[in-house]
Amino acid sequence: MKVVIIGNYLPRQCGIATFTHNFVLALQSASARLEQKTEIAMVAMNDPGRQYDYPDTVISSIRQDEPGDYTVAAKLVNSCGADICVLQHEYGIFGGESGVLILGLVHQLEIPLVVIMHTVLQYPSFHEKEILKDLGKQANMVVVMNSLAIRYLTSVFDIPVEKITTIHHGVPDFSSIPLVSRMRRLDKNRPVSLCTFGLIGRSKGIETVINALPGVVARHPNIRYVVMGKTHPNIVRACGEEYRNFLKELVIQNGLEKVVSFRDEFLEEEQLRDMLTDVDIYITPYLNEAQITSGTLSYAVGAGTCVVSTPYWHADELLAEGRGRFFGFGNAVELTTVLNDLLDHPEKITEIREKAYAFGKSMYWQEIGQDYLALFKKVLRSKKVTTTDDYDLSFLPNYTLDYFKKLTDQTGIIEHSVYNIADLKEGYCLDDNARALLLMLMDYTLNGNDESLRFASIYLRFIRLMQKEDGSFHNELSYAREFTDKVMSEDAFGRTMWALGYLIQHPISDSTFQFAKDAYFRAMPHFERLQSNRGIANTILGLCCAQKRYPDHGPLMQMLIVLTEKIKHRFMEESDGDWQWFEKVLSYDNALLPLALWHSYEITKNKETLRIADESTHFLERHGFENGRLSLIGNNPWFYKGGEKHPYGQQPTNAMAMVMMFAQAYKVTQDERYFVRMQTSFTWFMGNNDLFIPLFDEETGACNDGLEKFGVNRNQGAESNISYNMACLTVLETYRNRV
Repeated sequence: MKVVIIGNYLPRQCGIATFTHNFVLALQSASARLEQKTEIAMVAMNDPGRQYDYPDTVISSIRQDEPGDYTVAAKLVNSCGADICVLQHEYGIFGGESGVLILGLVHQLEIPLVVIMHTVLQYPSFHEKEILKDLGKQANMVVVMNSLAIRYLTSVFDIPVEKITTIHHGVPDFSSIPLVSRMRRLDKNRPVSLCTFGLIGRSKGIETVINALPGVVARHPNIRYVVMGKTHPNIVRACGEEYRNFLKELVIQNGLEKVVSFRDEFLEEEQLRDMLTDVDIYITPYLNEAQITSGTLSYAVGAGTCVVSTPYWHADELLAEGRGRFFGFGNAVELTTVLNDLLDHPEKITEIREKAYAFGKSMYWQEIGQDYLALFKKVLRSKKVTTTDDYDLSFLPNYTLDYFKKLTDQTGIIEHSVYNIADLKEGYCLDDNARALLLMLMDYTLNGNDESLRFASIYLRFIRLMQKEDGSFHNELSYAREFTDKVMSEDAFGRTMWALGYLIQHPISDSTFQFAKDAYFRAMPHFERLQSNRGIANTILGLCCAQKRYPDHGPLMQMLIVLTEKIKHRFMEESDGDWQWFEKVLSYDNALLPLALWHSYEITKNKETLRIADESTHFLERHGFENGRLSLIGNNPWFYKGGEKHPYGQQPTNAMAMVMMFAQAYKVTQDERYFVRMQTSFTWFMGNNDLFIPLFDEETGACNDGLEKFGVNRNQGAESNISYNMACLTVLETYRNRV
């Protein structure tokens, strides 16, 4: 059996690196005892700007913030003959927001995956939650070191309980040092040793111990407290030794200079064992209960040390049944009481040590190694690997218009948001109000949702406000109700024509029908002067709707033909070789151009229109799909003819356009391939994208603004939410018509 492990590794100095090093040794030792051949290889994570002199076990390394390195590593894991991959997961060691880049590697694996989760949060952020949910989907098994984590993995992260197992954090074998000999060291003739060790940061709560010590020293002047460990490297990069300096100043303020000492060093395994056997009381004063795993606590228990701790999750389980003592988070007074009680009654310390020592034997690395080998055999026997295209479209998830209540006031829909808070400073635009009107009309036509009519009336009022006397439109309106644009936006004009044309085709009442017809035909003289491809495409979509209501209206048909020919002519001018497109760049709302031609062909039946619609659709397919997922054109920068495609800055409006294009292509041709492409395009919103993280936020009921290089853009503006819901309705309508 060959096992590839991904994670931090020595000589990098951190808890995960130490754990992984011991994990490798444990697997090798267990394999030797069981007389089975197990080959171990490492793919090591490098923090930004650092390289390490790794041993031969490390076959490759990944630069934390380089997306391409994750793909290279995935290919190596798949090709090196490995039977199983083990991922050491901790949010901070992988690149991107909360470590999102690791999902790209995991989704490319072709062998079974076991994920060891070192952090499980009760209240995760959006990225933290979605990353762990996806890892749970892709993993064959998930390992946690505390049974409490199972509750959160199932309830918060939706990971099936049958995929989860508990294996303790391993510790060194302390059995070579008899417990009894250490018990004798606790006497009045030597200083009593108190200690906290591990990487230092403010969450460790060491100030609680320092504030508790004056009350202890008053009764037990022979105590000594050692703070052992370096400051966490991420903290050093961010703010230097601010916390350590704060602690040192606190020591001086409490007059504890002869009691408290700091050892700024990273202990090797042997040093750690020696230190723990000399400690009388080990203190973990963490300030937050949400600590699911603590390697330092595990080591202390394994060594048979008397532990005094706050009741964070790992401690609450590991120190149960008398294996330690507790004090409240940040409660220095209670800690003073606990320490004095133990030092007044040494027999209590002895009792705690004995219980901890007995329990710790089950945590020795040789035992843990055997547990993992047994787990790997179980996984390999099952041979079940979750695929990356597990996106259920038997129903449309999370379709709701509730979020529009937050973005819409009596004037219209606010254009932008800061996270999910409407950004009033940015005001309104015709673009989004026209699209929002189209969405509400689609919803009412398809679902009969009366509430959508209330929103539609607001957006219609906005269109009335923005239309000029000559039939053209303003686009930008400040929150103070002042027009802020100087020239007409052809994109906004076209989108308004699409919405009004849809209302003409699907009137919700005679009065709204008359309003739409009046506004539409007042604007019609501007149609032929349009130059923007997307302005033309949107206007064609509106013309197709209006023409279906008025099939014998000669000017409508003539204008549809004129605009269709204009956009077709641009296709023929720009297309050559492999570039089958209407312009020299692929930018935003690309699929609206073929979409307009598919709709135009449905009415005109012009074969050349069909050919260009089909060729341009295939061109977008060729550049828009990778490994079975939609990989949209990014805006940083756009994709120019003869240049390279850049994947980041992907926006929901582009995904929506792809969904609508394939839906219409399927409607026209009944080609099943287009139906499948429509489904796949929609799953971009659900996580089948380049970051493998959903755009829809279940907590807010809204769609995020896009995919950036290192994570999701967490703003949730009007355009994104209109796009998501229009895509939902398009797929829903296609499904219904298919039955």
